[in-house]
Amino acid sequence: MRRYWSLWRELFTLSWRRQRRHTAATLTAIALSTLAVPVCAVALRRAVDAIDGGHTSTAVMAAAVAALAYAVSLVLQDTAGLLRATTNDRLGRLELHPRIHRDISRVHGLEHLERTDFLDRMTIVRLGTGHVTMSLWNMVLAVSNVLKLVLAVLLLGTVTPWLGLLLVFAALPVWLDHVGQRRVRRVEVETSEDHRLHRRLAELAVSASAGKELRVSGTAEDVIRRQTTAWYAAMGPRARAQFVAGALKLVGWLVFIAAFVGALALITHRTVHGHGTVGDVVLAVTVAMSLRQTVASTVMSTTSTASARRVLDPYLWMREYTEREATRDQGEQTPPAALTDGISVENVSYAYPGTDRLALDGVSVTLPAGAVVAVVGEYGSGKTTLVKLLQKFYQTDSGRITVDGIDLSRLDTERWRDRSSAVFQDFGRFRTTFAETVGLGDLRHVNDRERIQRALGEVEADDLVRRLPNGLDTQLGRELGGLDLSEGQWQRTALARAAMRTDPLLFVLDEPTASLDAPSEQNIFEQHMARARHLGQRTGAITLIVSHRFSTVAGADHILVLDKGRLVESGTHEDLLALRGQYADLYRLQADAYAESAPATTEEEDA
Repeated sequence: MRRYWSLWRELFTLSWRRQRRHTAATLTAIALSTLAVPVCAVALRRAVDAIDGGHTSTAVMAAAVAALAYAVSLVLQDTAGLLRATTNDRLGRLELHPRIHRDISRVHGLEHLERTDFLDRMTIVRLGTGHVTMSLWNMVLAVSNVLKLVLAVLLLGTVTPWLGLLLVFAALPVWLDHVGQRRVRRVEVETSEDHRLHRRLAELAVSASAGKELRVSGTAEDVIRRQTTAWYAAMGPRARAQFVAGALKLVGWLVFIAAFVGALALITHRTVHGHGTVGDVVLAVTVAMSLRQTVASTVMSTTSTASARRVLDPYLWMREYTEREATRDQGEQTPPAALTDGISVENVSYAYPGTDRLALDGVSVTLPAGAVVAVVGEYGSGKTTLVKLLQKFYQTDSGRITVDGIDLSRLDTERWRDRSSAVFQDFGRFRTTFAETVGLGDLRHVNDRERIQRALGEVEADDLVRRLPNGLDTQLGRELGGLDLSEGQWQRTALARAAMRTDPLLFVLDEPTASLDAPSEQNIFEQHMARARHLGQRTGAITLIVSHRFSTVAGADHILVLDKGRLVESGTHEDLLALRGQYADLYRLQADAYAESAPATTEEEDA
């Protein structure tokens, strides 16, 4: 509970600083609603006793107070809820939601986005951000309702102490509901992976991009079947847990109702036998009638506060994880201004979370400063994993990587990436203006039109800009009322984005032209090769090219051949062909495939 109170204190401080007027108004409304019914009941007793005693002025004054208190309670039933919802919405959407995404992005690596335990909790938190902030107001409301119950019991105790036992019976449905909700929370965590699968399949079924393949392949029914299976796997246990929780809650309510009926019978008996005043009867009935609503509100608020744990626990777990991982292996050293020796990979091994298979297995190689290094191999050979390790997206399981003799883990991660530039095969598609989607490659120059135009020219995308309706200011993304690009055009924007930085120490091209035609691919590679030579002379930058098309990597200074996570061959294009090993076999297979697919010559057609 200390963790929850600490979080609520933090959320309240944030709400008070950023939404002071809304927060103050909400607290005032809750405080007035807490006192309205007790004030009304006491005033009614005073009015009735004054009438019975013949004190007209006192009766009128007390009746006016009772009427005012009753009117306030009626108004606050809606106003307090509206204020609470508005304040919560502003706090969640404007403050907490961005903070959650900021915490996730603070982790420098990518492992957390591939761990099922992190993804399960992230799914719960992203869908329930409002529950995190609402838990604060539910807690405040729960405290308010408990105070209402205490005041009600104290007032009933002035009639007879036996009526104070109603508080004990009022606590029973709260406790039983808490037991049921604890079971619900446990089941929701256990079934979150199936729930995430159901949502992903549901999105797939209505996706325009996936819709083409689903219809051509006729697999829509299979996707729907899998979606239904995942839904039953997730919602079946949840429904059973909800049923048990509802049954426990019903038992608690039945016991309280029985106690409530007994209390009314006791009050009636005392009145008939002349114990107490008529005002006492009016007070007891007024408080007793409101007690049902107060207990219901108490159960609801305490239940909501308790059920919020299904989001609070994952949120606190995520926050502790991101705080810990954000500082782990971050490094403090500044990267060199220019490379003189290069990057050394020393007996590096790495396995992705959740698997024992090594994606890289004892790889050792030196990437000389100023060199263009190509990495080739079949799918799953470890090419992209090597790139991600060099970018500090992952930490090696064994071995180390050094940059001019400095361990990569000791280099400041943000500064190292500030001296890196990359195009990945799963490049981003940013739905902003065209200028911004290119300028994001170097945030300091995101509005530098001259640099953006120069980057576009380096990847032969000038003609693309001229065809856009508003040029660089064209909005991208149909869902935002803009224009959608083809796969090849999106790839050109990613290439231009990577060209925004002019002084990288590491320039990565990971399958950068997979969506382009062969002539465009060749032209872009020639331009990037020239750029790589220029960067190598200026800063000793290393250009790392990952490609499955061997014709584009033949001009590299060094070629690394990976197979099942191991470095099996390395050397120049000519050296590897002369070796007649795996590289030579793959190169000839690809060359033969291109030769067979090439159009026939005039002589062949005449023959």
